[in-house]
Amino acid sequence: MIERALDGVTVVGAVRGLVAEGDRVRDRLEGLRPQAVGLAISPDELRGLREYFVGAPTEPVVPLAPTEAGEVRALARYGEVGVPNPTAVEAIRWSDSAGVAVEAVDPSDDDYAEWFADTISYLELVRRTLRERRVVKRPPTPPTADEFATAWSGTINKGAGSRRLAARRDDAVVDGLGRLRARFASVVLVVDRERFDGVVARLGDGFAAVRTPADGAYGASR
Repeated sequence: MIERALDGVTVVGAVRGLVAEGDRVRDRLEGLRPQAVGLAISPDELRGLREYFVGAPTEPVVPLAPTEAGEVRALARYGEVGVPNPTAVEAIRWSDSAGVAVEAVDPSDDDYAEWFADTISYLELVRRTLRERRVVKRPPTPPTADEFATAWSGTINKGAGSRRLAARRDDAVVDGLGRLRARFASVVLVVDRERFDGVVARLGDGFAAVRTPADGAYGASR
């Protein structure tokens, strides 16, 4: 797990899938006690996690795509792996138990699908699929889970279109975080480890909330 404290927001980057990372994120949230938590997942995923995994008495079986299954197998060398992502589940559980607002700041699933179609050409889709197959067969084996997360993502998303798509997602996260930060004095943003550097770079020095006394409106500046 990696962390960066900025003006009004703390960004936490956790390795997706590791159970221990979920525990670390929960403990860090308890230590920071923010007024709100932003999750770099879609609103659709947030609803699904809360309905089927956070408040449900039993958890359903989670089907995995071949690339996801390969990532889980490779990640297991670094510790116990949980599906769905324990980091998101634990962040939601902590927020609900603490009475703290938790919101998704990624684009919706429909928006992301549209962006993918607009950004990834047919040729790059073929190349991306081949890269996914190669990395599943020969996954990276760096010494740490953090390095694994960035190496796995970097292998799949090395094409120009894939990089543009990732940048667009990160821009959407920063925009969503700005709206969240405008309403709350302290916010923790939880992102997958491989997205941490891009999001932090876009945030710069962070957000400063400003209240307009005349109308009670809030704004956020970068």
